[in-house]
Amino acid sequence: MPSQSRFPPPLRVIAAFDFDGTLTQRDTFVPFLAHLSWARLLGAFVLAAPALAGFALRMRSNEYAKAALCRAALKGHSRTELARIARAWVPAIPLRRALVERLRWHQQRGDHCVLVSASPDVYLQEASRHLGFDDLICTRMATDGQGRLTGDFDGPNCWGPEKMRRLTERFGPRQQYELYAYGDSRGDQWMIDAAQHAWYRGQAVKP
Repeated sequence: MPSQSRFPPPLRVIAAFDFDGTLTQRDTFVPFLAHLSWARLLGAFVLAAPALAGFALRMRSNEYAKAALCRAALKGHSRTELARIARAWVPAIPLRRALVERLRWHQQRGDHCVLVSASPDVYLQEASRHLGFDDLICTRMATDGQGRLTGDFDGPNCWGPEKMRRLTERFGPRQQYELYAYGDSRGDQWMIDAAQHAWYRGQAVKP
């Protein structure tokens, strides 16, 4: 009868990367909306101005302001058409070389790499595929029966504690895997705090 090992099997490794400002050199949400239509984006800012002002004055949440802008800028767009546009646009996004190298290191090790972002799925699905991620957790946009965006979120904005909640929902309790987390903003703090290994704004905070 074969002997039983005294050592537990190694934990599965999950490498969770934020997108805007972490893998990329800048925000991508507004530039994507501008790429679709500068005129419509300017109009969307006007329509969403009360919500954006409320957020700036800390009277409204990040989710409320973002939802107002998405509703004004994206409602009525075909998901199929947005996917086609994203395929051409995503390769031009300026990336941070050091973080892309870190992603490649995880991929070469065979770790499960997850893109975790508050940005919407209408272009992050293509960004995730382009960079070779195994999984995508992000803000989802709702569509109607004809495949057109309603402008509303399908579920909560994937920011702050929602990032960690969705990771736990997808992969189970934290004790079941070893987590590496990469972020650059307050919205990543819950993910950073939960990880055994974490990088914040390019610096290791948990080696």
